[in-house]
Amino acid sequence: MDAPSDNAITPVHGIRTGIGGWTYAPWRDNFYPKGLVQRRELEYASRKLAAIEINGTYYRAQKPSTYATWRDQTPQGFVFSAKAPMRIVMSRTLAKTGAQVEDFVGGIAELGDRLGPLVWQFEHGTPRDRDDFAAFLALLPRKAGGRTLRHVLDVRDPGFVDAGYIALAREHGMATVFTDSDEHPSFADVTSGFVYARLMRSRAELATGYPRAELVRWAARARESAAGGEPDDLPRIGPASATAARRDVFVFFIGAAKERNPAAAMALHALLATTP
Repeated sequence: MDAPSDNAITPVHGIRTGIGGWTYAPWRDNFYPKGLVQRRELEYASRKLAAIEINGTYYRAQKPSTYATWRDQTPQGFVFSAKAPMRIVMSRTLAKTGAQVEDFVGGIAELGDRLGPLVWQFEHGTPRDRDDFAAFLALLPRKAGGRTLRHVLDVRDPGFVDAGYIALAREHGMATVFTDSDEHPSFADVTSGFVYARLMRSRAELATGYPRAELVRWAARARESAAGGEPDDLPRIGPASATAARRDVFVFFIGAAKERNPAAAMALHALLATTP
C-alpha cells in the first residue's frame, strides 16, 4: 500500500466526525485497504477521519509511551477523545479517586495536541450519591501538559439524569453525551462550550450505516449546534440555553452495526463539506 497522506481531515466549521477505536476485523474488508498490516491501521484511519474515541482506555490505561506512539502515528490536526478507566468511574466513593485521576490524566497528556475530550462514562446500575458526584467533578483537572482539558459526562442511570444533573454539568463547564440510542438517557441539553454526540443506530444493510435522509438531518443539527444554536427536534430535559458563540462539535458513530461506522462518519463529513 502507498504511504497515506500526512494531511488530517479538516473539520467543517469545527465539526468533527469519527468512530470508536480503530481495530476491528470487519473493517479490513470494507474500510482498510486490502493487505494493510494491523500496525498501520491507526495511521490510515487518522487520515480518513477527523477524530477517534479511544475505548480501550476504559478497560486499561496505557503507558505514556503508548500514547506518545499514537500521537506520532497521527497527523497534526487529528484529535483523540478517550474514555476514562472503569476503575475510576466504578469506584464506590468517587471523591477519593483523585490520585487515580491524576495518574490517568498525567499519562494521556502525552497525546499532546492530539488530545481531545475525556469521557467519564457511568454505567446504569451503580447508585450514585449526588454530593459525591459533585465532589468528583470538582477534582477533575482543568489543565494538563500546559493544555486546557475538556470533560464529557456520560451518566447512563435514568434516575440520576435530571435538571439537577444538567445544572451541575453546567456549573463545571462539562459536556454531557447526547445519544440517539433508546438504551441510554437521550437528551441534547447544552452544558458546555462544545457538543459531544454518539450515534448508535447504524444498520448493517446500509452501506453508510444511516439512510442519506437521516445523515442530512444530522448534518443540519451539527451545523446548528456549531453555530451556537440548539436543534429543536432533539429531546431536552430543560429549556434551551441562551444562544452561544460558535462551538466545537464531535459526532461519533459507535456500536450498533459497527462495520458500517467508518462509512457513516465519512458520509456525514462529506455532507458537511458540500452543503452550506
